[in-house]
Amino acid sequence: MNFGQVLTAMVTPFDQHGEVDFNAARTLVNYLIDNGSDGLVVSGTTGESPTLTTEEKVNLFKLVVETAAGRVPVIAGTGSNNTRASISLTKLAEEAGVDGIMLVTPYYNKPSQEGMFQHFKAIADSTSLPVMLYNIPGRSVVNLSVETIVRLSEVSNIAAVKEASGNLDAMAEIINLTPDDFTLYSGDDGLTLPVLSIGGAGVVSVASHIIGNEMQEMINQFKIGRVQEAAVSHRRLLPIMKALFTAPNPTPVKAALNMQGVQVGDVRLPMIPLNDQEISELQKVLPSKSLV
Repeated sequence: MNFGQVLTAMVTPFDQHGEVDFNAARTLVNYLIDNGSDGLVVSGTTGESPTLTTEEKVNLFKLVVETAAGRVPVIAGTGSNNTRASISLTKLAEEAGVDGIMLVTPYYNKPSQEGMFQHFKAIADSTSLPVMLYNIPGRSVVNLSVETIVRLSEVSNIAAVKEASGNLDAMAEIINLTPDDFTLYSGDDGLTLPVLSIGGAGVVSVASHIIGNEMQEMINQFKIGRVQEAAVSHRRLLPIMKALFTAPNPTPVKAALNMQGVQVGDVRLPMIPLNDQEISELQKVLPSKSLV
């Protein structure tokens, strides 16, 4: 399955009462597709999945699938640290019509490498959908090793990994040791170009909410051999990427979208909105709306 090269880890819009704003979500889906997103990841970290109920997640899956209408693939975040619960949510996501699922490394309970292998394999075996693994040791504490990812790549429908470990050596090894049709995505916006340079397929992005077209341009410059121009683009975009992580994700990117006129509301507790000083600092680096 070709998921594309810029996949946006979509925020979940909330209304003034903190409820999921499905009308705003519909608007956001169209906005992202029109502004550089090749695919949408729904109910991941950036979608505040820890604070969404199962019902909210399933309703979001259905709405995004309906709104995308086949224009881009929709990938549902169905991973958790509970294998049975992940299998159940994966089946509901499949019924909702999504094109793939993303499974985060189990957090808090700190499983072994063999435990993680069995966890991911059990979920993959429960569905016909293509699976993207998501390795993010900074949030989950456990790191999915190169060896375990290579083993999992042999499972027929495990098709990709989102690597947010920041370890380029490990990523190069994964690319080298997995089948040619297994794809690796950067899980960090700032590493998009370095990951491309070692054979990665693209990025699962937060910044693409704001600079999706510019990220597409940078990737395309690299792919057609205009490496120096891609490097200039990377350096130009890096301050924006960094500014979107000056507070816990997705607080800054939601604030940035609201500033750009794409209304997505605030975050849910335990996240809190940016303060006035943080908003002022963010405004200094955001592109003008005409750029997006």
